[in-house]
Formats: sequence, C-alpha cells, structure tokens
Amino acid sequence: MNSQALKFWNDYWESEKRTPDTAAEAFQFGADADWLASLVVEGKKTATCSARVLYEIENEALPQVGQYNIVLDAKEMPAAIIQITEVSVLPMNEVPIDFALAEGEGDYSFWWNAHEQFFAEELKAHNLAYSDTMLLVCERFKVVHVK
Repeated sequence: MNSQALKFWNDYWESEKRTPDTAAEAFQFGADADWLASLVVEGKKTATCSARVLYEIENEALPQVGQYNIVLDAKEMPAAIIQITEVSVLPMNEVPIDFALAEGEGDYSFWWNAHEQFFAEELKAHNLAYSDTMLLVCERFKVVHVK
C-alpha cells in the first residue's frame, strides 16, 4: 500500500473514531482503473469478479465478507474504501445478469465481451486457456468512504 492510500485509510478510521479490525488491500480494478474507480465512487459499480485460478497461482486467499479494500485510480491514488458484502464462486457462464449489471460497466452483452477479452489476456499471460466455464470469484461490495 502506498503512502497516499495508507493516509486515506487511517484518516477514514480516525474520522469514524474506530480502529480497523483487519488490514486492507489497495488495488486497481481491471483494464481502465480511472473509469472503474469513478463507477465505484458514483455508486454504479457494486460488484467485481476475478478468475479463481489466479488466486491459486498467486497463492492468495479468497476475499471474505466484511473485508475492506481501497480502490485506486490509474495513478494509484485512493478513490474509495469498499467493504465486501458477499462472495460466491461460480462458472462464468452462470454469472447472473443482475450481478453483471452490478459491475456497472454496461449491459450484459458488454459485460460478457469485456470479461471474456480481459480473462483471455490474463490467462494467456500464465499459459492458460480461457473457457466460458472457468470459475469466477464474484464479490459484491458497498462503498464506505470516498475521496
């Protein structure tokens, strides 16, 4: 976590007069971090998904309900703090339309095409093939603080 994100995190908890019970991760969403961060700030993006296999490759724990994260823009500046409210793992071709729409990026067709392209590129970097039955980690979240 960079110094700006850490300050943003600490300032939030100080304003709440509470101490965080968990650490947070700071990250950028997808291929267009500025646009996606703005969707979070505007309340249009309340969900995200990731390829399950990438968690395995990176030996990273799956997200947990209650976990906080800091959303960064393309310059790695903090835009928002989110809290995970729901986590599920399901095949990409079984992602419900309401979940895809909660990602805030457009209609279901746009969501499908953008995610198919994104995951194909991500998996190719690991010498893995894309499949529409690949498992996705689907997260819903709420915005708890914005810049």
